[in-house]
Amino acid sequence: MNALDQYIELYTGNAATVDSNSSGILNDARPQALELLKELGRLPEKGDEGYEKISVNDMFSPDYGVNIARVNIPVDLADVFHCGVTTASTWLGAVANDKFVPTQSLMRNLPEGVTVMSLAKAAEEKPELVGKYYNRVASAGRGGATLALNTLFAQDGVFIHVSCGVKASKAMQIVNLLASPVPMMVVRRVLVVAEEDSEISILLCDHSRGEVGCLVSQVVEVYAGRGSRVNICDMEESSEATSRMSQLFAEQHEGAELKISGMTLLNGTTRNEFYIGHKGDRAVTRLDGMAIGNGRQHIDNFSALEHRGDHGHSNQLFKYVLDGHASGAFEGCITVDNGARFNEAYQSNRNILASCDARMHAKPQLLIYNDDVKCSHGATTGQLDQNALFYMRQRGIPLTEARMMLMQAFMMDVIENVGIEGLSERLRHLVEKRFRGEDMMCAECSARHGV
Repeated sequence: MNALDQYIELYTGNAATVDSNSSGILNDARPQALELLKELGRLPEKGDEGYEKISVNDMFSPDYGVNIARVNIPVDLADVFHCGVTTASTWLGAVANDKFVPTQSLMRNLPEGVTVMSLAKAAEEKPELVGKYYNRVASAGRGGATLALNTLFAQDGVFIHVSCGVKASKAMQIVNLLASPVPMMVVRRVLVVAEEDSEISILLCDHSRGEVGCLVSQVVEVYAGRGSRVNICDMEESSEATSRMSQLFAEQHEGAELKISGMTLLNGTTRNEFYIGHKGDRAVTRLDGMAIGNGRQHIDNFSALEHRGDHGHSNQLFKYVLDGHASGAFEGCITVDNGARFNEAYQSNRNILASCDARMHAKPQLLIYNDDVKCSHGATTGQLDQNALFYMRQRGIPLTEARMMLMQAFMMDVIENVGIEGLSERLRHLVEKRFRGEDMMCAECSARHGV
């Protein structure tokens, strides 16, 4: 079954409804997206280049509803708002299904020069600013049919803007809440613009409740201006019934520093894609990923990082711990363009299979078109250290506890690289609870933030 056909048919029969419930700038991008989808003809299938262990077509095949009429689906924020990292000091906003919900604390406390608001509203109130960046950082040539499908149906999202020279004193936290009584595809869009010499940290948290099968289509665009510093942590704690397709596109200019952490703590089927381009000299990128899977969960990460300027630096580290019948995949590619001199680029994927039935696919790649570089890549997959387990058991530590301690220690360097104040400590706690099989949710958030 070609899943794309049903979405093209849905849009062409309801284009006026989609446009009437959005804004001009978002609507202007739809015709080109539709033409690209018709040209491509299908979504990626398992076995395609870059999709060797996952079928995006299968993810989108179920008969999901799409809320194109923007019907208000009741979401009890007090019931579903159980983000486990809220002891970190942040400005907080929420997205209920696909609707941006600014909290009282966010509206009261944002400093001058930092804007966080509905993307559709920003497109109406700040058309020149949003029009300059929306759907510009994301490249259809890289994101393909999945990006085009998101662009076709995106009616709102989150707009985060930091003015020149402004350094945000706290992290911005966006909690995505998915709770639907019927199967639904939620289309989310996040646009981050960090102007010259600005600084911002952003925490994106995905949570879903219930056993209804739902699909999340998310596209994040990040523009990092000259000398800016942007730190993004994207964390998923969803249900096993949830499928998630997330694509992050970033453009870095001269001297820009970008740190991205992708954390999959709990999920059903997940595909994360990271497309990062150095457009200026001396750009620096740190990209980390952490995935914990058991049962029959699948976590798929793909990265494509391109060095176009001189004296750039990038470092990637992705780690997986897979138990039960869980499966994982990592495919990454570093490209150094011809003429991009004196770049350093490193990529590493390390994995632990904690059971005989867990499976991991790894494919790191380098495409180097310049001799004046320092680049390396590698991948390792193994089991828990039996000597370490024996040593710990000899000292009275139960096997289950010893396994948990080794798996947690394996993840520590990824956790410590997050760089958002207070978040590393909370992540250590959540990872420990995840390995113990305990409930990771907490109920303090709604009262703390006045949602």
